[in-house]
Amino acid sequence: MKNIKMEGENVGQKLRVVVTGACGKMGRETIRAVLADPELELAGAVDVQEIGRDLGEVIGSIPLGINICDDLSGLLGTGRIDVLVDFTNPQVVYNNICTAIQHQVSVVIGTTGLTENHLESIRSEAEAAAAAVLYVPNFAIGAVLLMRLSQQVAKYMPEVEIIEMHHNQKHDAPSGTSLRTAELIIEARTSGSSPGVQEYLKIPGVRGGEIEGIHIHSVRLPGLVAHQEVIFGGLGQTLTIRHDSYNRESFMPGVVLAIKAMQKLRGVVVGLENILDL
Repeated sequence: MKNIKMEGENVGQKLRVVVTGACGKMGRETIRAVLADPELELAGAVDVQEIGRDLGEVIGSIPLGINICDDLSGLLGTGRIDVLVDFTNPQVVYNNICTAIQHQVSVVIGTTGLTENHLESIRSEAEAAAAAVLYVPNFAIGAVLLMRLSQQVAKYMPEVEIIEMHHNQKHDAPSGTSLRTAELIIEARTSGSSPGVQEYLKIPGVRGGEIEGIHIHSVRLPGLVAHQEVIFGGLGQTLTIRHDSYNRESFMPGVVLAIKAMQKLRGVVVGLENILDL
């Protein structure tokens, strides 16, 4: 973790939340979760689609009196907004984060695809503004546990490959979860993978991508949501850790937990595991 400072909580006040990417699948699910939580208040919704339409119609409920807009800066400048939750795409998420920081609004990032250069720039912006940013590659509690377990196993079984499987509408590959898993394994293992044979690849890329000896394979198919296997190999044995999200509701406990944690954070924090008691 970097640049973390714990702050006091706003006792007795609902946290006012804005969701960007509100018309997307994760955005709509997040809106339902915010509306269902008595400690949260939905303060606005931003998207480039359905502009001007009542948000209730978009999520299939009664009218909510909140219209979708495409002006994030204008919305954040209208009054007290506590947390922005971003589920957009890699092309716009960085600008959304910078806009929120400028308005001193905390940010929960559910959009993957940010580079390390992006994160370094965000750290500088957040530090200057005393803002809080939580970047979460995966909000599923089970996926967080998978990453933590993988980190522990890597100390004893450093030979590993990762297979991540997602729906065919996912923009980036490999997934943020698989990259974060690989980073944690690299941090934990006391020795690298052993040299393999000289490979003859009949199809370019058939072994997937590679980061410090860890191969990552990305699968994109209709019918999938979010799934990952981490396969460790040792002398005469293998150990497989797998997590499956079968619907987007599986991410919502983590999203709500992240929103509420923003009251206590400053700086940039990467990973939901950093706000869990692990």
